[in-house]
Amino acid sequence: MKLSICILFFSLYFFSLLPFSISRGAELASLPPGLINGNTTDYDVSWRRFLADDNQSPNSVDKGRGYLTNSDLEKVVKEFGKRCSNISRIYSIGKSVNGIPLWVIEISDKPGEEEPEPAFKYIGNVHGDEPVGRELLIRLANWICDNHVKDPLVRMIVESVHLHILPSMNPDGFSLRRRGNANNVDLNRDFPDQFFLMNNNVDVRQPETKAIMNWLREIHFTASATLHGGALVANYPWDGTEDKRKYYYSCPDDDTFRFMASIYSNSHHNMSLSKEFPGGITNGASWYPIYGGMQDWNYIHAGCFELTLEVSDIKWPNADELPILWEYNKMSLLNLVASLVKTGIHGRLFSSDRGRPLPGSIIIKGINYTVKAGRGLGNYHRLLTPGERYEVTASMPGYKSKTTCISSGEAAMTLDFILDPDVTSEGARNSIYECSCKAKSGLEVFGEVHLELYIILIIVLAFLCFLLVRRMKLNFLNHRQIPKKSIQA
Repeated sequence: MKLSICILFFSLYFFSLLPFSISRGAELASLPPGLINGNTTDYDVSWRRFLADDNQSPNSVDKGRGYLTNSDLEKVVKEFGKRCSNISRIYSIGKSVNGIPLWVIEISDKPGEEEPEPAFKYIGNVHGDEPVGRELLIRLANWICDNHVKDPLVRMIVESVHLHILPSMNPDGFSLRRRGNANNVDLNRDFPDQFFLMNNNVDVRQPETKAIMNWLREIHFTASATLHGGALVANYPWDGTEDKRKYYYSCPDDDTFRFMASIYSNSHHNMSLSKEFPGGITNGASWYPIYGGMQDWNYIHAGCFELTLEVSDIKWPNADELPILWEYNKMSLLNLVASLVKTGIHGRLFSSDRGRPLPGSIIIKGINYTVKAGRGLGNYHRLLTPGERYEVTASMPGYKSKTTCISSGEAAMTLDFILDPDVTSEGARNSIYECSCKAKSGLEVFGEVHLELYIILIIVLAFLCFLLVRRMKLNFLNHRQIPKKSIQA
């Protein structure tokens, strides 16, 4: 009977695991009500975000002079990999329409290794005619390489963060001196949208967009930022609205995004002094709504807090202005990355029975958004606004949730969770473990035999006893009936 029960529990436990094979990122249930609706016919080109000079193509001779060509960029990236091989690795996430590799620089004290540290990504040149970002990101990488030993802030980034830098997402557009890629598609309108059913056809999605989406399936980024040009402001979600109108439309982590945007703006030379954007930050939908943008997609589907940074009033300034733009943005670029480890709560989830890491979830009461822990190490990184009190819950299917209250200060907080198995689930799990793995004694094995075997064994023993008793009786009778030999005189 016990063996039968073991098999039953094993089956129930196996099928109970199937519903939990969900993709990493925020679930639809965690989004505000009504965000997933609409249809493709509602999409109109009037929604596309255009700045005043979007249709102005810079002269390739005058404007392009002094900027890194795509060949120059590839050469610089590879040379950086050799010069700073101790803290970096170079890899490609794919190719553009015209086959140009999308090179990435990873900077860390252990590049390429899985660690319980947050990952951050910078992406430049999303729009081909906005090349300042690609130049700034190359300068950022070199600055980190040259100063990570002597500068405490840079050293903290190298030792505590995995920083990934993609200088150019749109090398074809850069060569053509236009906004879109080689297919003349605006890459920042090519992602699946939360409000309207658009860009869901994988076959027509651009290769650069596919490369970004696959990239985020491989690496669990905590936060990121893309660098644009044509304004001077730090933009944060949501980028669109349900009814296509222009107004402030906040996401669940609005306070945290405002805090992140303010870090960049306040560290900048003059972004925070903007008269158009108070504090140098703006909600995307309040500025002008866009749909199919990368920023919102990152937050919804990849669990990545992304900002859109407009780092230059002029989309394609003369190259001699690049050193000034670098000085204006340098501390902002560094401080935004450093904020991942200087603020928020960080930790790992473990199982109390075997001590193994758990890929569970972290939920903050009052914020309708779920942060997933890493599958391999069970690590999580939850960005939060400092100076607030939060109720934090860690959960994992098959385990009892745990909740604690914290008061976040100006510094980061480490908060690990050890989850106890749920009684029912653990009973099933123990039965499986004992049945399949545990070495049993003779008595334990005997105790798991079916009831039918007990009955058969008893019958056999009874029959043997019957035969033994009968044989003893026959021997006794035969012994008494043997005649005694007569003694003759």
